[in-house]
Amino acid sequence: MAAPLTGRGETVARTVSAALAATRQLTGGLGTALLALLVLCGLALTAVACLVGVGLLMAPAALRALHALAARERERLGRWGEEVVAPDPPPNGLRLALAGPVTRRELRWVVRHATLGLLAGLLGVLLPICAVRDTTFPLWWPVLPGDATTTSVGIGTAHSWADALAAALLGVGWVAILLGLGPGMARLQSGPGRRLLAAGPGADLSLRVAELTATRAAALDAHATELRRIERSLHDGAQNRLVSVTVLLGAARRMAHRDPVGAEELLERAQVAAEEALAELRGVARAILPPVLADRGLAGALSGLAADCAVPCRIEAQVPERCAASVEATAYFVVAEALTNIAKHSGARRASVTVRGSGGRLRVVVEDDGRGGADEGGGTGLTGIRRRVAAHDGSLRLDSPPGGPTTLEVDLPCGT
Repeated sequence: MAAPLTGRGETVARTVSAALAATRQLTGGLGTALLALLVLCGLALTAVACLVGVGLLMAPAALRALHALAARERERLGRWGEEVVAPDPPPNGLRLALAGPVTRRELRWVVRHATLGLLAGLLGVLLPICAVRDTTFPLWWPVLPGDATTTSVGIGTAHSWADALAAALLGVGWVAILLGLGPGMARLQSGPGRRLLAAGPGADLSLRVAELTATRAAALDAHATELRRIERSLHDGAQNRLVSVTVLLGAARRMAHRDPVGAEELLERAQVAAEEALAELRGVARAILPPVLADRGLAGALSGLAADCAVPCRIEAQVPERCAASVEATAYFVVAEALTNIAKHSGARRASVTVRGSGGRLRVVVEDDGRGGADEGGGTGLTGIRRRVAAHDGSLRLDSPPGGPTTLEVDLPCGT
């Protein structure tokens, strides 16, 4: 019976997680839908004003607002799924911009988003409110005035506990609707943007191809660098210690009959060397993929790094969902390398690490109050961090003026 229960529990957890993600997506879409309504009204006003000639002066500003809103929507959609590749910028000339396919597709999108997207966003915000209000109604019904409306839709008045429980059942219905229809409403809201705001099949994607080629090259370089580091650690550390163990054991075997005391000393030295080799191997294994990530998650693993740091370090981690293992390992490496650099070079008295995951992105910020002046050209640490981040199509920003403070900010896609 355990396996079916576990399967049902996982299904429920996935359903609830999908509904919560859809609610957040619909809420974000409501913001751009309200802006789309304003832009649409501005475009309509401009079109009417064109009849008397004044609209020709207003049209460039209206088109700029349309293009800016479309770019913002592409960025929002990229945080909730696949990246929406932007088309080539529209021409500068008013006549050419109005006749171009990019502007026409954006106009079609703004009409749909200001109507259908706005409705979906409002439902995404109101349904959770109605669900909470009606589900909890029996808890606070006794303190309400006698003529207070029972339900969130403004129908009915509770005169007994049965009426209050009926309102709670309506709240359960709202929850069921949200769980069942929430992801579909999110797709309905985002669908026009993904179809109309993306680059057409004939668009020139050479810049994006070049960017992905550079990212792949950085990933291969990071992989090769990691292999060299592992090989060097094994060759210079564990292998040398194991060679010394072999030599000491051979010497002890030859001395066993003529000098038992000396042979015992050699065996003790061989045991110490073997233990050191084992510690070296464990260190190399932890550096490849720290097991603490699987055991305690990213937040717990970073707490361990902060505890071992020579500089007092504060950790603030808000990662509600697990990211891909490679992304968590990269975030762990970024923080470990940054704290190592802080302890060695910054002269800082304290440091802080902030990790937040939301919208399909993982943001890592490492700060210290040291002397500043950090430079990627001064060593391989920051270069290695940038290569690892680039391998995940992430971004890195370093702000380290002379005199400090230093801020290292990394943004990564969470992956799946």
